[in-house]
Amino acid sequence: MSVQVEPVVVQRWSLRPGVYRATAANGDLMLAAWPNAALLGRTSPELTALLEELSGEPVALPESPAVDGMRAGGWLSKVVFCAGRPLHTVVPIAPPAVVEPPVGGLRLSRFAVLRNTDDGLVVEKPGSWCDIRVHDPAVAALLADPSGDAGLPAEAAAAVRADLIAAGMLVAEEDTSFTERQWGAHELWFHERSRLGHRGWFGAHFGGTFWARGHHAPPPARPEPYAGEPITLPKADIAALRREDPPLTAVLEDRESVRDHDDDNPITLERLGEFLHRCGRVRLERTLDGFEYTNKPYPAGGSAYELEIYPVVRLASGLDAGMYHYDAHDHRLRLVVPGEHQAVRRILKVATESSVAKSTPQVVLVISARVGRIMWKYEAMGYALMLKHVGVLQQTMYAVATAMNLAPCALGSGDSLAFTAATGRDRLAECAVGEFMLGSRRQEVAAWEL
Repeated sequence: MSVQVEPVVVQRWSLRPGVYRATAANGDLMLAAWPNAALLGRTSPELTALLEELSGEPVALPESPAVDGMRAGGWLSKVVFCAGRPLHTVVPIAPPAVVEPPVGGLRLSRFAVLRNTDDGLVVEKPGSWCDIRVHDPAVAALLADPSGDAGLPAEAAAAVRADLIAAGMLVAEEDTSFTERQWGAHELWFHERSRLGHRGWFGAHFGGTFWARGHHAPPPARPEPYAGEPITLPKADIAALRREDPPLTAVLEDRESVRDHDDDNPITLERLGEFLHRCGRVRLERTLDGFEYTNKPYPAGGSAYELEIYPVVRLASGLDAGMYHYDAHDHRLRLVVPGEHQAVRRILKVATESSVAKSTPQVVLVISARVGRIMWKYEAMGYALMLKHVGVLQQTMYAVATAMNLAPCALGSGDSLAFTAATGRDRLAECAVGEFMLGSRRQEVAAWEL
């Protein structure tokens, strides 16, 4: 009498998470998960029973056209077992792609990310048609050494490698493609996860879901004030500016980055006050469903206006050197730290070097984000939205500075650690996300008056 021997490697299947079953208008059974749907054929007791079975614990698959269609369409998750213990699960987010087997040695793709989730460790890669959930440490060991066996039987190690290759997560050791090399790993991952794609849709852990409502109090529109004595700022005469300002087309055409400031005639407190009033003051505040909404001269998604402005002053007539916080509600400044503080010197030095300026700027406007103002409402896309707001605010600053005949220059990056050191804010609650240099402009290079 022969004894049935269980294979070393066993595969079991189930419907992947997020799949909905429905009946189409013509009576066909349909599977749906954003942004795809598939018809399985006419409703039958056999097909209904199959879907019921696949909705539970992973099972062995029978051979049938419906099963082949579900596998090809990316509707089924696959769990791989070795000697009865689960190794990993392949979770499709799209129909499986055809991946050319890499030639030569293998390495983990530099775009692959191994991270912890509520469901355990998962390997993800931007552009992959699936995620791979890790159940056994041997799988993680194979990620580090794809040529080894991580203590697994050869058949099991080969099965893990095959799924990682099919997912595009194990690739050839040599990668000379400019198309891929131009991307940083964090940039590509951030791009994919902050845009709509195969993973979800608006309202399903993406977009303005107000996920924190009922769990956390919304951060107020007005930030915690600093201890420094308030310095009242002059306001812009908006009515007069409507009549006398240069036209929009002239401002846009004449806008340019100017890194050279006139230290013999530095920017004044009055000019800085007018600039901040025109760019960043709170014009309106209202509360709706417990959330405080505001309005400023530049547009912002959700009217949350999470951005704050911190003028870091080296030289300004009527204002001591130091870092200040701009109170956009009351239009005034409060000193954060004096000019001799190391963080102030670092911010000014980094701005000088990153802009390749001839001399240290008179003022660096550090733009911070009170993260909770956005993250309380938005999921997945919140940080991307903040960066869009930085660009909108910087363009507003460019236009206003050009109209005022000041010297503006946006910076590509800055010293986030120096900001945190100066303010004492929790970097997860408020962090620097943009910088903008501002100063007086030498009259011989005035733009719109020419």
